[in-house]
Amino acid sequence: MAMIRNKNITFSLILMCLVVSPIVNAQLGLGSLGGLLGGLTSIFNIEGLLMCSITGTVSTNNATSVPPFPNAGIVLQCAGQNVSSTTTNANGVFSIPTLGAIFSPSTLLSSGCRIIVTTPLTACNVNLPASGLLEAPLALLGTATGGGLNIFNLIPGAFNLVR
Repeated sequence: MAMIRNKNITFSLILMCLVVSPIVNAQLGLGSLGGLLGGLTSIFNIEGLLMCSITGTVSTNNATSVPPFPNAGIVLQCAGQNVSSTTTNANGVFSIPTLGAIFSPSTLLSSGCRIIVTTPLTACNVNLPASGLLEAPLALLGTATGGGLNIFNLIPGAFNLVR
C-alpha cells in the first residue's frame, strides 16, 4: 500500500511540474521551457520616488517640504526609443518591471537608457518651469539570482531638467 501511495505522489509531482512550468513560463514571457534548460532570464525592476521639484528630489538646503509628484508620466527610454512607461502613484512612487530580452545590464546602466518624466513640472507646481523635462540615468541598487532568474534592482540617478 505504501508503494502505491509513493508512486501516486511521484506521478502527481511529475504531472504538476509538466503542467505548471509552461503556465509559469507563459505568464513570465519566458517562452517554452525558458530558463529550465540552463538559460538565465534577467528581470530588471526599476523603482523610484519623484518629488515636485526641478531636481525631482527633496532639497536638503530648503526648509520647505517638497511634495511628491503624483500622476506623472514616466518613460524608460533606451537608445532614443521608448521601451516601457508607467505613472507615479499619489505618493510619487513608480515601478517599471521589465524582462531582459531587449537589453543587457550593461546597456541599461550605460548612457543609452534613462528615465524621462513626460509630465510638465507645472502639473504639480505652477511656479516651476513650464518647458523642459526631467530625466535621469539608471543606477544599480542590487542583484539577486535564483531559480534561473537574475533580478536587477535599479533606481534613477539624479534628475536633471533638460530644455
